[in-house]
Amino acid sequence: MMQQDTILTHITDRTLPIIDEMIIDDGQQAQSRPLTPYQVLRMLPRDATPAQQDSAIQAWFQPGEIHYSSRPDTLHLPGHERGRSLTDMSLPQYYRENFFSKDSLLHPEITGGRYGVAGDPVPYTIRGDNMFTSLLLLCLMLFVIAVANSQRFIGKQIKSFFYLSHGDSSLNETSGELRFQLFLVLLDCLLLAISSFIFVTERVADTFMLDGDFLLVGIFFGAFLTYFLLKWLLYSFVNAVFFDGKRTLQWNKVLLLITATEGVLLFPMVLLQVYFDLNIQNVLFYYALVFTFVKLLTFYKCWAIFFRQNGVFLQIILYFCALEITPLLAFAGMVKLIVDLLKINF
Repeated sequence: MMQQDTILTHITDRTLPIIDEMIIDDGQQAQSRPLTPYQVLRMLPRDATPAQQDSAIQAWFQPGEIHYSSRPDTLHLPGHERGRSLTDMSLPQYYRENFFSKDSLLHPEITGGRYGVAGDPVPYTIRGDNMFTSLLLLCLMLFVIAVANSQRFIGKQIKSFFYLSHGDSSLNETSGELRFQLFLVLLDCLLLAISSFIFVTERVADTFMLDGDFLLVGIFFGAFLTYFLLKWLLYSFVNAVFFDGKRTLQWNKVLLLITATEGVLLFPMVLLQVYFDLNIQNVLFYYALVFTFVKLLTFYKCWAIFFRQNGVFLQIILYFCALEITPLLAFAGMVKLIVDLLKINF
């Protein structure tokens, strides 16, 4: 059988209208008035539990019905009309909106945004671009697969490159081996375009009149591809005039092999430059070494194919300068002109 709260029973049995002449701790005599919650709790024993104190408060005080005032608000500026409620649907929109209508401090349900001073945006980098990362990863996979399937062809080309014969020493490539070399040429154009983009953005300008940085790399890629194509056409035209068809065909194969070799040598350096922030001075030094090595190979095969039997040295210098150095200088000037036209001058 549950025990009844003795304190609650004791209080509810008492007559609780108004306490007359009650003495408070401060010694002052109180007038006839209702008890306060503090006074009710002082009537309880010192060891009363919180549940007993709550029961005493509920027994003494009975909540009454709240009556809100229905009188209109008359607090408005003198000479102006009485204010109208914002819930009035007949109010125009400009009357409801004010300077603080959308303030997050006035309306907590509205997102206030970020506080403080905005920091500097993260600069654009190629390694943070998903498009370039996917493209370089695809090129790396294709490069590894192509090298794995063309090891025999690469070994034969290296052996026959420095072998001097009296006849046609070029190898007959299959269609797959020819596609492998063409892929390396396209890879060489892409790597040169990416390196040119990094150099231009670091040393020349970082803003261009283009929608995106990927478009600038595409312009550089098209420029390098056009350069190699025009150089091959120029070689074919000059060789067809001064030399026979066998040596011209042999030179075209050698030129394709040298260009593909350049792409192989540049691939590791571009990966280091993009993903490991290699110093631009070291990159330029490496490119100078690769450029010198490629031009030495070109000069050697030019002498071995066209001028070895004649024994003349001045002609090969003129031939090499006219078909290698002059087009390269013209291409450098064209790239500089493209950059000057596309960059934004402040």
